[in-house]
Amino acid sequence: MTPSSHSTNIPSGQIVTKKRLNRALLDRQLLLHRSSLSPLEAIEQLAGIQAQSPTPPYFALWSRLVNFEQEQLAELILNRRAVRIALMRSTIHLVSARDCLSFRSALQPMMKRLLHSNFGRKLEGIDIAMLAATAQVLVEEKPLTFEELGKRLMEHWPNYDAGLLANVARNLLPLVQVPPRGLWKKSGAAIHTTMDNWLREGLVKGAEIDSLLLRFLKAFGPASVKDMQTWSGLNKLQPIVNNLMPLLRVWKNEEGIQLFDLLECSLPDCETPAPPRFLSEFDNMLISFNDRSRIMSPAYKPLVFTNNGIVRATFLIDGFVQGLWSIQQTNKEAVLQIKPFEALHKVDLEALMDEGLRLLQFATPEHIHRISVDQ
Repeated sequence: MTPSSHSTNIPSGQIVTKKRLNRALLDRQLLLHRSSLSPLEAIEQLAGIQAQSPTPPYFALWSRLVNFEQEQLAELILNRRAVRIALMRSTIHLVSARDCLSFRSALQPMMKRLLHSNFGRKLEGIDIAMLAATAQVLVEEKPLTFEELGKRLMEHWPNYDAGLLANVARNLLPLVQVPPRGLWKKSGAAIHTTMDNWLREGLVKGAEIDSLLLRFLKAFGPASVKDMQTWSGLNKLQPIVNNLMPLLRVWKNEEGIQLFDLLECSLPDCETPAPPRFLSEFDNMLISFNDRSRIMSPAYKPLVFTNNGIVRATFLIDGFVQGLWSIQQTNKEAVLQIKPFEALHKVDLEALMDEGLRLLQFATPEHIHRISVDQ
């Protein structure tokens, strides 16, 4: 089922309740019903999947697609139809090759701005254009880790820190992570080459931020301007949204904040059932909003977001985050540990455990399976 295929509409300007925003988000994120989209189509519908570590995209697609298997995503990565690259918020995302070419072009001003804001005076004396050109030659001769790239660049800029030099290259060049990084249960350091070299295509010239924002709304809307800025890492987006108004309808949330959405998108009824779902670490639904209350209570944020930047794996009950999960393995046994934030109703816990057994079968089919509930 495709997003909004079963939705009803509401008039422009009307207040949209938190629960209806929740159901709209779940619908567009393919979590109300598992979708029959292909993995590549799903990656594009989601406007990319946050992918700081290799395995979360596999769990993300498993929760959203009918009969998804790990080999399907691995094949996309090996065949260069999906890639891992720094995009929104300057974090690693898994995107289609097509989106990689346009997204990175639209986001490049943000990447350059973050470089200067994060390193400032440390960049004095570096011809960053020359450094980028030198780094491009190096990683196209042979894919390199950032540690290796920094050391190679120190041969040309010996008075600067290797980490600084590698970060300049990362922010100025579209560097993709190449396999085996990103393959299911395959070890391998993050090694990089340029997008041009890997995909045999360069950035889409003229790729505009407005197209990127429309993709965000298709995957996450309705949303505020602050939500768009939180998701993308871009700033000063209000003028761009103003120019897009002929393509948008405007609603308000219960706090009176304007929310923008595509004209062709409508919203599921707030009473649409939402089955239990397991979200991977760093799931974009938890990261992409200035106001996360449509998916998670503010009281739970300290339990999900750690001080060192980790966003823990969570589960949804009736569409909202209600606890954490992890899988612990021994040689023979795999244990799904479920940690609800509050006691769950019996019917919800039973449905969650049924989904959990399917999760274990996907993740560790060769193990004996057990579920441990900490409540």
